[in-house]
Amino acid sequence: MKRRDFLKAAIGGAATACTATAVQARPNLEPAPQAVGMLFDSTLCVGCKACVAKCKEVNGMPPSIKGDADYFDSAYDLSGDTLNVIKIYKNGTGKIKDAELDGYAFEKRSCMHCVDPGCVSVCPVTAMRRDELTGIVTYHADACIGCRNCTVGCPYNVPQFEYDNPFGQIQKCQMCNQAGVERIDNGMMTGCAEVCPTGATLFGPRDLLMEEAKRRTALKPGDNYNYPRGDISKPYSYHEKEVPEYKGHIWGEKEAGGTNVLHISSIDFDKLGMPPLGERSAASIAEGVQHTLYNYLALPAVALAGLTYVVRRNTGEEEEEGGEL
Repeated sequence: MKRRDFLKAAIGGAATACTATAVQARPNLEPAPQAVGMLFDSTLCVGCKACVAKCKEVNGMPPSIKGDADYFDSAYDLSGDTLNVIKIYKNGTGKIKDAELDGYAFEKRSCMHCVDPGCVSVCPVTAMRRDELTGIVTYHADACIGCRNCTVGCPYNVPQFEYDNPFGQIQKCQMCNQAGVERIDNGMMTGCAEVCPTGATLFGPRDLLMEEAKRRTALKPGDNYNYPRGDISKPYSYHEKEVPEYKGHIWGEKEAGGTNVLHISSIDFDKLGMPPLGERSAASIAEGVQHTLYNYLALPAVALAGLTYVVRRNTGEEEEEGGEL
């Protein structure tokens, strides 16, 4: 082979591969067409943990007994047997409800059911799945290989692995719609929304929950408001309460592409332990990088194919020339 032909083939193959790698990060996913979710209003939560107990009942999980708490569930955080937990913010004397200074507030931790979920993006075997109609993110143990990528792909630290179980699985809130529960598919609401005595956890279509969140954050502090309880599309009762001074921030409207579980509060979310997130989902960026990397791995094969073609062509020409002599 002539050196000039060799260089032309190598450069041509590399150029083809590089063209194939011009991958742009995709945009964030949009909310599912019939997305359902929950709205957690921290100002309504009284810390009764009825939602925690109901979640355990629905999912058949044991109570988490910690320290001297011999008679009630006292889980500190999410775990393999706790899918929903109430945490507390406290400052100074902690005497004033929903005050950042010398106050306290309650915050709920459970799966946020992201619009563009990182756990789904990083799962190599589709054990984590986002329902294309409702947007609910579910886990499927029959497909899981135990890699635990989902535990690091979630910015909220939600998926939890059962480390104390030799046949451990991932555990997370599945919005009461996993195999064996399926409350949503049967026209019911989530267990935590059903038992909440104040309507702090409200279930329903995401668009209606977003409207309700915006309505509340625009209310005048000190006025009375009837807070719906249960399912926002068909409340079973209302809880009348004086309107607090809300922060204007609706968590989940834009964070990392948005979530189906929305939060509002009188306390800044960074003080409530929410992670610092931009509007761009990590999944949309990471998938573009991954695809680019995978395409670059094809570059040597493309270059080799070009070289192989040139070698065969030149060999054929030499054989023809040899035949004529």
